[in-house]
Amino acid sequence: MPRKKVLSADNQQGRLRKRLEPWYVAGFVDGEGSFHIALYEDPRMKTGWKSIPEFHVSQRQSSRSVLDDLVNFFGCGYVKANHAKNPRDVTFVYVVRNRDDLLTKSIPFFKRHLLETEKRSDFGWFAKVVQMMASDMHRTTSGMRRIVAAAYRMNGAGRYRRRAKMMIT
Repeated sequence: MPRKKVLSADNQQGRLRKRLEPWYVAGFVDGEGSFHIALYEDPRMKTGWKSIPEFHVSQRQSSRSVLDDLVNFFGCGYVKANHAKNPRDVTFVYVVRNRDDLLTKSIPFFKRHLLETEKRSDFGWFAKVVQMMASDMHRTTSGMRRIVAAAYRMNGAGRYRRRAKMMIT
């Protein structure tokens, strides 16, 4: 009697996508994600600066489906072209910017499922900044200075930033 190939393509066509597991997500983000505090000059703000916390995960177009799975996994965020104006960039990015979603979904998840690389430190500073913003510290000059100082401790101590720390606030 011939054996049916369990792993054949025919057998997998009807399978539903497997739900993402928390430890897979933590490891995936450790390799492909980032935590970032964007700082923009904005004269409408009391301090003259705007701070935007961002949690990102990027992938090539061919693996975009895992980013869509992250939207479902976390119950927040969105997927967009990474650099839509650059036709040579074929990457997509999962983005969470909403402070409430960061405070109630993303940050608690990564506190339970610790990252293993230096990204753990970036996450720690990121979580502190989001909490500072939840306490409205970004609305005062002294609070914004503390946020900027924390942001410049992340992601290689700010070496990829366009502005020197002293230019802000």
